[in-house]
Amino acid sequence: MAQDAIERAGLHFDELNKLCVLDPEVFQQTGELKEECKNFVDKIGEFQNIVGNFINVVDSLAQDVENEKMKAIGQRNMLKSVAKQRESQQQQLLALITEKKVQLSRYRIEHESLSKEEAERNDFIEQFILNK
Repeated sequence: MAQDAIERAGLHFDELNKLCVLDPEVFQQTGELKEECKNFVDKIGEFQNIVGNFINVVDSLAQDVENEKMKAIGQRNMLKSVAKQRESQQQQLLALITEKKVQLSRYRIEHESLSKEEAERNDFIEQFILNK
């Protein structure tokens, strides 16, 4: 009878006959829930560590990709520069070839002129020698 009155008041006795506010079954479920929550928090902590490591690896890979990208851009720019230098050099060589062709043409004309003059002088010398 006294125990019924205590239970109606919301109080209970545990295995060690200690007075408890919670029903022993609710107390046990609360303990289990506490343990499950602790396990859940531990697993969340592990997950956060794994995610943190994954993020570090991805950041490292992203940095490596960015470095390689910059190297590729640098090499592409250098290749463009080399192509422009070759084009410029080709233009210079074409200009030099044109200049040399003009000079060759001038030398040919000069050679023809000198050859004619030489032939005329040789004719003059021959006629001068023959007339003597």
